[in-house]
Amino acid sequence: MRRTTTTAPRVVCCLLAVSGLLTGCLGRTREADPTRNADAKEVTLTIVANAVSGGKNARGADWITNWVIPRFTEAQRAKGVAMTVRFEQNGAGDEDFKTKVALDLKTGGGADVVELDGIWLGEFAQAGQVRPLDEVVGAAEVDAWDGWRQIPDAVQGLGEFEGRRYGVPMGTDGRVLFYNKKLFAQAGLPVQWQPRSWDDLLDAAAKLKALPGVWPLQLNAGTAMGEATTMQGVLPALAGTGALVHQDGKWQGDTAHVRDVLGLYRRIHRDGLADPVLQQEANGRERSFALFAENRIGILLESDYFWRSVLDPVGGVARMADRDTAVGWALIPARRPGAGVGGQDFVSTSGGGVRVINPDTRYPRQAWEFLRFLNSAEAVKSSLAGTAQITQRQDVNDEVLAGDPVLGFIADRVLPITRYRPPLADYPKVSAALQQATADVVAGREPEQAARSYREALVKAVGEDSVAGG
Repeated sequence: MRRTTTTAPRVVCCLLAVSGLLTGCLGRTREADPTRNADAKEVTLTIVANAVSGGKNARGADWITNWVIPRFTEAQRAKGVAMTVRFEQNGAGDEDFKTKVALDLKTGGGADVVELDGIWLGEFAQAGQVRPLDEVVGAAEVDAWDGWRQIPDAVQGLGEFEGRRYGVPMGTDGRVLFYNKKLFAQAGLPVQWQPRSWDDLLDAAAKLKALPGVWPLQLNAGTAMGEATTMQGVLPALAGTGALVHQDGKWQGDTAHVRDVLGLYRRIHRDGLADPVLQQEANGRERSFALFAENRIGILLESDYFWRSVLDPVGGVARMADRDTAVGWALIPARRPGAGVGGQDFVSTSGGGVRVINPDTRYPRQAWEFLRFLNSAEAVKSSLAGTAQITQRQDVNDEVLAGDPVLGFIADRVLPITRYRPPLADYPKVSAALQQATADVVAGREPEQAARSYREALVKAVGEDSVAGG
């Protein structure tokens, strides 16, 4: 299994921005001891998640309460351990939950096992509030878990920071190009379609333009769509140029990669291939969903959520009765073959959550055993409650997604090549600046002008030393 052995620098005193609140001096005075209470026969563990029965993320809360805790405690009892697991439910907004967890960990308190949005991991790691699993639990214990073999390396990246494992991913997704086969047939395009370059994508869109009342392509842009612009637009395109938004310790500024991405947006809107008004509407993303379902958008870049929750013929928010026969899907091509990040022909971006162990847990070995249990094949399958959804485990995906061609395709073809947003505190500022840059291009500015303005905004947000290029 590939892993670096470089020891991350010890953060003794640092500042962590959490919802505008700076919390300082977070260094810990006690080193983690993986053997602490290893043979304890009476153990109490606590897990915290932003989930509550009957409310936010209710399915996850019910799963922990009704399935995980009874089965884990029973298994421990069979080993002679009197195990108590407490579930701290929380239904707060994401930022409020993040603040609560940060303050708990800062003071040496908090739950033993914590569920986090993967994009927060780097902030907590840089603040010393979470630490690599091998420090908390022990390298031998962590490396011996057979579950790692079932989690693709790219997905394991969701729980990593600076090359070290901090947690175990708890689910993910993937982005592809969805397209309308009926419109493709009308435009004389193949209904089994896989573009291999941006030119292929734009050529197909140009042919769709001949269809009356149809917008050929939807690549999210502008500030009104918020993070959807970045995740379903900029980041996949940037990966297609061979770059990540944050690499070698710096954010992409006015670089050739960013200019190429903005150039793609310029070509799309200069040639009338996408609706510029849609990108400025407060409900533009939802409107794009409806237009696709109404056979009025030909190609749309989205996550698997679009297939399973938006277009679903029974319960979707933009139901498409003939979804299963009318909708095609394809990998997102790099700018040209081999030009994608890592020399890839195709690219994608993903999100997801991660579970970590509190460095101050009294029971590190037992907390790791609990974390392994939460991510076992049996537990992950149970968490789905009979639904078809992409998980972190390939063996579970192979079983539960066998009847769903799109989700199976994403699990098999997309997860091995995907990339994740950088889990850093400055990312939201960078994302906002990228959204504005695309808005500028859609409004008619040249890519070079938009890239310069983007860099200026980025320097103000993160500092010149943190910005690459230009």
